Amino acid sequence: MKTWKLVAGIISIILFVVVTFQSCAAGVVNALEDNGESSGSVGILVAILLLSGGIVSVATRKAEGKGGNIALVILFGLAALCGFAGHGNYSDLVIWAVWCLINAVLAIVALVKKS
Repeated sequence: MKTWKLVAGIISIILFVVVTFQSCAAGVVNALEDNGESSGSVGILVAILLLSGGIVSVATRKAEGKGGNIALVILFGLAALCGFAGHGNYSDLVIWAVWCLINAVLAIVALVKKS
């Protein structure tokens, strides 16, 4: 599971940049169209949680305790929940929410496997 944490953490940190730029563009579109959607703001929240989860994943890859995995479940699970709930016209947010959900599930597997 150490390899998964390192790879998922690095990919999540890189995806943070992509999600941030896409969220800013979606926010501009929402503002210009004046459609009342908040998918750009939700995307920024998902990006921040993605960055946080990536950093925690890399930092706790060699940890023996359960705290790192619990933090990953919370961070990635919250990002997935927000992404699925608030995607609106920003349909790529569903893709990033699926990535977060996969990481949350793998953190649950790592948590159960260590018990």
